[in-house]
Amino acid sequence: MTSRELIKKYLEFFQERGHKVIPSAPLVPENDPSVLFTTAGMHPLVPFLLGETHPAGKRLVDNQPCLRTDDIDEVGDTFHHTFFEMLGNWSLGDYWKRQSISWSWEFLIKVLGLKSEKIWVTCFAGDRDASKDTESSSVWESLGIPREKIIFLPKKDNWWGPVGEVGPCGPDSEIFYDATGRPCGKNCRPGDNCGRFAEIWNNVFMQYHKVSEGKFEPLKQKNVDTGMGVDRTTAVVNGLTDDYRVKDLWGEIILAIEETSGKKYEDKPKAFRIVADHSRAAVFIASEEVYPANKERGYILRRLIRRAVRFGKVLGIEKDFLGAVSRAAILNYATRYPRLAGHREEIMKIIAEEEGRFRSTLARGEREIAKIGLLDGKKAFYLYESFGFPLELTEEIAKEKGQKIDKESFEKEFQKHQELSRTSSVGMFKGGLAEAGGQVTKLHTAIHLLHAALRKVLGEHVSQKGSNITAERLRFDFSHPFRLSEVEVQKVEDLVNEQIGKDLPVTCAVMSLDKAIAAGALHFFAEKYGKEVKVYTIGGPSTRGSTALTTCSGSPFSREICGGPHVRHTGEIGHVRMIKQEKLGTDRIRIYAELG
Repeated sequence: MTSRELIKKYLEFFQERGHKVIPSAPLVPENDPSVLFTTAGMHPLVPFLLGETHPAGKRLVDNQPCLRTDDIDEVGDTFHHTFFEMLGNWSLGDYWKRQSISWSWEFLIKVLGLKSEKIWVTCFAGDRDASKDTESSSVWESLGIPREKIIFLPKKDNWWGPVGEVGPCGPDSEIFYDATGRPCGKNCRPGDNCGRFAEIWNNVFMQYHKVSEGKFEPLKQKNVDTGMGVDRTTAVVNGLTDDYRVKDLWGEIILAIEETSGKKYEDKPKAFRIVADHSRAAVFIASEEVYPANKERGYILRRLIRRAVRFGKVLGIEKDFLGAVSRAAILNYATRYPRLAGHREEIMKIIAEEEGRFRSTLARGEREIAKIGLLDGKKAFYLYESFGFPLELTEEIAKEKGQKIDKESFEKEFQKHQELSRTSSVGMFKGGLAEAGGQVTKLHTAIHLLHAALRKVLGEHVSQKGSNITAERLRFDFSHPFRLSEVEVQKVEDLVNEQIGKDLPVTCAVMSLDKAIAAGALHFFAEKYGKEVKVYTIGGPSTRGSTALTTCSGSPFSREICGGPHVRHTGEIGHVRMIKQEKLGTDRIRIYAELG
């Protein structure tokens, strides 16, 4: 079974059970300042988990591209990945544990044909915040899972969320497949990362809202959020114990590395996996118009590219090679992600230029090695931190010199570095979307006002090309050939703040995509919309004072298709100030604005 067939079967299975297929969200979150990338299917759906109505209804299913860097140092084994696709089905206040678990079992056993005797599950063991999840374990027992194959684990293993300090969360029940059947030790069990058990599905039961440290309240609605990794599940279905052996996901990428290196995958599988994984992830990040940099998303992209180059050296590759590997990754996914094909040249240029820059750094590192006499653990880490030399490469150089690296000393230094990295990347906004909601909501509505104002001041050729919100500011990209003059900036600001001063109502209507377009709603990202959409309209009678105010034309000031959070009246926003603008290419401008 190919990964494409798995995805198709999954979506069809849940469609038959009343779920609506929703488009995947961008890899770079538009409205969530708590994370650099979409790390799970729940991120785009947080407002709906908290009670907002989703235009597609209460039962949803999707295939969401995700990117996580927490486990980047684990990549190189058979099942960790930086970029991955996550299949998920959702219940927003509809069905609960019994239905969710029963459908999981039915899909795995009857549709995928997995052996029931190889299924193990874990459930939440309970603590002072929430009770032991015997409800889930009872359902599993009723389906035929022996009690000894149901493992109860603590919160660190069987609890999902919140993303930040506060937000929706709850216990989960994880499904594992006994891939090898061989015990790896005395206490071998799911969750040990021992290689025997492959986690293929996670059913999260979001029934709590963490409101502060140590305080959990019941959510207004109980939600089900499940996640099935495409790489891992495709491998398991095909009887593979190595995800990187799934041909339609990795075959062309691995082949490109083999052709460049002159080595086979079996020769150095860890290095092959790292190069393949990081190349795939870099392609998807670059497709979202992220450029290598020294902070935030750009730093992640730079780190992935440079790490791929470093492990290319472990494979003996001394020339530029990521272009060929990137091309293979793009071709592999282009049919499902047309954006990759449309931005192929730009993606490959971004990756190739960063590879070239890093090779210059590596050359300096090699000159530095020549000056060192004894290569010990601390010096090995110095080479890693300053010039990007992986331990494996330094060990090979030391071996040539008849020396041996003290791994324990290297690991001590590496652990210090890892802790610093984790501390500095815990999130762009500590509280996550749920806590930042008020400010994010104001900024998101301000984007609609800015968009409409830009079209009125500059012309209707202006169309949105992207946006990003943090807790402090908004960023808005739009089509226009020139930077705005000081007069134009002032006109846009004045027009926006005029609408804020009018305290215009912000209303929402759910309708079909065709009807929304017919109603004049602006729309620029057709691939992101489902059949049913939310249309937000800004303008109409004011609720402030006794005089009803409308926009000068008597028509709404703004009408757009959008899924993000919004204020109810423009007066809640306060005041918008444009703080910076940049020219991107020949026909694109980026502006930054803040509330003041």
